[in-house]
Amino acid sequence: MKLLNEFKEFAMRGNVVDMAVGVIIGGAFGKIVSSFVADVIMPPIGLLVGGVNFTDLKFEMKAAAPAVLDEAGNVVKEATEAVTLNYGNFLQVTFDFLIIAFCIFMFIKFLSNFKKKEEEKPAEPAAEPEPTKEELLLTEIRDLLKNK
Repeated sequence: MKLLNEFKEFAMRGNVVDMAVGVIIGGAFGKIVSSFVADVIMPPIGLLVGGVNFTDLKFEMKAAAPAVLDEAGNVVKEATEAVTLNYGNFLQVTFDFLIIAFCIFMFIKFLSNFKKKEEEKPAEPAAEPEPTKEELLLTEIRDLLKNK
């Protein structure tokens, strides 16, 4: 029971809840930026480089082999798929990452500037503290001495 209470206390801390919200929003934000990159940015870039779709770029290391049949039509050797190095997909994911990282950087920079401006607001001047009993007593003594 104590362990359950400790976990509940841990899970309900502000930092943990804030982090969970950040992860969820970050995941959704990542999907938005990935879609922006794949659907808006990459098609014009692909058009500029000759209509190439980056995810289709690959280097064929071993060609595919068709199935070998004997005279009766029985399969002697199974077909094999080509062995490819899919560097285009790697380029696409790297490009997505860079754009997402830049967008998050700009968002955090915006938030920190916003927070700075909020902190820079002039603070209300602090009211003078009330005089202590000793100060009041000393003031009365001074005033009495002046009147004599």
